Amino acid sequence: MKLHDLAPPKGATKAKQRVGRGTGGKGHKTAGRGTKGQHARNTVPTGFEGGQLPLMQRIPKLKGFKNPFRIAYTPVNVGALGQVDGDEVTLQSMIDAGLCRPKALVKILGQGTLERPLRVSAHAFSASAQAAITSAGGSIERIPLPFGHGRPPASGNALMNR
Repeated sequence: MKLHDLAPPKGATKAKQRVGRGTGGKGHKTAGRGTKGQHARNTVPTGFEGGQLPLMQRIPKLKGFKNPFRIAYTPVNVGALGQVDGDEVTLQSMIDAGLCRPKALVKILGQGTLERPLRVSAHAFSASAQAAITSAGGSIERIPLPFGHGRPPASGNALMNR
């Protein structure tokens, strides 16, 4: 048996009734639409609600759009890196200190001061943060983004299942 051999059993399906085809059978003359009136003719547009403002006109139209390819970083300031124990600041040590959540993309920003040299590894650094860390005698290491180079995969209902 092949896919093209499949068919419903005999008597399981019926042909659609074709109305308005003469007086030879059921569905002639007015074709089940009653007599006269707006609905007896092809004059009611789709979405028409009897003169009430239609749903598509009632709902608000939002301006602008949400960029599905935006990379959302969790900001961590240089001043907060002092909370991390040791001289090496990794993603795991920032998670343990409560500075970011697991699986978050972290960007180090330059607000605050750094008292000791640190080796900081994160996904991104601002120019001021990079200057603050290196001037304190530390070093930075960029962690590659989980989706590789280029733009991240699109997210959001409108872009899924396509």
